[in-house]
Amino acid sequence: MNVIGFKEAKCRNCYKCVRTCEVKAITVKNEQAQIMNDKCILCGHCLEACPQNAKTFISDLDKVKGYLRDNIPTVISIAPAYLGILKYKTPGQVITALMKLGFSMVRETAEGAAFVTEEYEKLLTAGTMNNIITTCCPSVNDLIEIYYPSLTKYMAPVDSPMIAHGKLIRKELGHDVKIVFLGPCIAKKREAESDPRTVGFVDAVINFPEVEQWLKEKNIDIMEQEDTLPHNPDPQVNRLYPISSGVLSSVVTSKKKPDNYRKFYVHGIKNCIELFESMERGEVSGCFIEADICNGGCIKGSAVDRESISRFKVKLDLEEAVPKKPLSDPDFYDRAKGISFHKVFLNRSPKDPLPSEEEINHILSKIGKTKPEDELNCGACGYSSCREKAIAVYQGKAELTMCIPYMHEKAQSMANVVLDTTPNIIILADSELKIVEFSGAAESYFHIPRCKAKEMYLYEIINHTDFLEVLSSHNPIMGKKVEYPEIGLTTLQNIVYVQEQNAVLGIFQDITMEEEKIKQAYKVKVDTIEMAQKVIDKQMLVAQQIAGLLGETTAETKVTLTKLRDTILYDGIEQPKKKTV
Repeated sequence: MNVIGFKEAKCRNCYKCVRTCEVKAITVKNEQAQIMNDKCILCGHCLEACPQNAKTFISDLDKVKGYLRDNIPTVISIAPAYLGILKYKTPGQVITALMKLGFSMVRETAEGAAFVTEEYEKLLTAGTMNNIITTCCPSVNDLIEIYYPSLTKYMAPVDSPMIAHGKLIRKELGHDVKIVFLGPCIAKKREAESDPRTVGFVDAVINFPEVEQWLKEKNIDIMEQEDTLPHNPDPQVNRLYPISSGVLSSVVTSKKKPDNYRKFYVHGIKNCIELFESMERGEVSGCFIEADICNGGCIKGSAVDRESISRFKVKLDLEEAVPKKPLSDPDFYDRAKGISFHKVFLNRSPKDPLPSEEEINHILSKIGKTKPEDELNCGACGYSSCREKAIAVYQGKAELTMCIPYMHEKAQSMANVVLDTTPNIIILADSELKIVEFSGAAESYFHIPRCKAKEMYLYEIINHTDFLEVLSSHNPIMGKKVEYPEIGLTTLQNIVYVQEQNAVLGIFQDITMEEEKIKQAYKVKVDTIEMAQKVIDKQMLVAQQIAGLLGETTAETKVTLTKLRDTILYDGIEQPKKKTV
C-alpha cells in the first residue's frame, strides 16, 4: 500500500527529493523520481522538500468521514502531540471539538503509551538485552529493519503506543467499532494498515492539519468550545512521549526498581544513522536508547507544519504542564489482561546486486569520468559520491543523465560547437549591452578574438541602436538589412529578447554576395535598357532619314508622272492655259 502519492506531471527532474532522502529510497526512471516502498522509511522529508508538490500524503480523511456519515461508532485515538500542536485554552476544548465532528469517543494515545512504558520497565528489570532501542517510532523501526538489520536484536520487542492503544480499545469495544488514530506522523499509516504484524487494530490514520481544515469547514473553533475530559483514565507522565526525552521521562518516573542501563535519546535521521553505524561497530553497549526520526520528537512530525512549531517551547511547556508522576490508579493496567503487546522485528534488508569494480568504472566512463580527479563527488545528483551514484545506476535506481556537471559540460560543449561552426554571426549581449557570447563567424568578420570581445560592449564594435530598442521593448526586429561598409559586409539581422537572461541575441546572416549579385543584375538591366534605348533612337533616326528620302523621290515621281499624263492626254491638242487670277 502506498502512503505517499506521486504526480508525474509535476515532477520536474530536479532531484531535490533524492538529495533530501538519507536512505536513497527514490528511483529515477525516465527522468521521474518515484519512491521505492520497500526501501522507504516514511520520514516525510521528500514531501517537505519537493518544490512542485509532486509527492503528496495519501489521506484517509474521506474514509473516516464515511464512517461517521454511515453512523458507524468511531473512536478516535489522539496522539499526545496535540498538546503542543493544536491551539486551545484548555486541552479539553480539543476533546469537545472532536466530539462535535461526530466521533463517539475521544481517547488519548498516551493511554496506550502507559502499557508500552510498562513493557519497557520489564525489559530494563530483566536486563537480558545488551542494548534496548525503543520501538515507538515506525520510521526508526523501518530504518533498522531495512538498513541496519544486525541491530534488530536490540529493538525492544514491544508495540508502539498507537497499536497498544488500538489493541486495548478493540478488546473493550469489539470489532464493530472503527478506530481512528490522529497524530503528527505519516509512517503510522503503514504501521496501522499494511504491516501484517499490526494490521487490524487501527482502521484509519489522519493527521492534525487535516483535522484543523475539517474543523474549519464545519465552523468549529476549538478556542470557543467547552472543556471536556477524554474518555480514558489519566495517563499522567506518559503524555510526554512526543517530546525529546519524553519516553525516558516516562520510564524513569514509572520505574520501580533500579537497573544498570545507561539512558540517552537520539532524534533526527542523521543522528540515528550515526548512532546505528556506531552500534554496528560495537561501540555502544549497556544502553537504553530513545530513538526518533524527527528532530525534537513527534512534536515535529512528518505530517505537521514543522516551521510553525518551536520544539524547545513545546518541550518546556509540556514538561511544565504534565506532572512527572507515576500512574496512581491501581486498576489502570488490569484492563489489558490477556492482551499481548509483544512484537517481533525482522531483517527486511533489500537484496540489491552490487557491481564489480570494472562495472563501476565502465559506468563512470560513460559520463566522462575516466580518472579519479574526474569524480567531483559534488552531490548534485543526490548521491554523496560519483561511485555511489554509479552503483545506483547499476541497480536501476538512477540514470546517467542525473550527473549535472556532466550534462552542463555536455550542453556547454554543444553550445561551443554551434558557436564555432555556424556560418552566421551570433552576438549575445546582457542588459548593459556587454557582450556575453561571440561566435566564430563574428570573430572572423569583425577580426576580434572571442575572449577580447567578451570584455567589450556592443557599441564598441557595431551600432547598438537596434539591440537597445529590443532590450527596451522586448519586441524582436526580424529580417532587417544592415550594411557595414568599413568591412565590406551586408547582413540580414534578426534581433530578439531573451527573457530568462534579460539579454539580447543577434543573429546576422551574411548576404554580401547575394547583394552583389543583385547589384550586378541591376547593372546588367540598366546597361541593357541603355543599349535598347540607343537602338531605338538609331532606328528612329534611320526611319526619319528614310522618310525624308521617300518624300523627295515621291515628289519627283509625282512631277514626272504628271508630265507624262499630260503629254499623253493632250498629244496634238492645245493645252488649256492656266487662268491667271
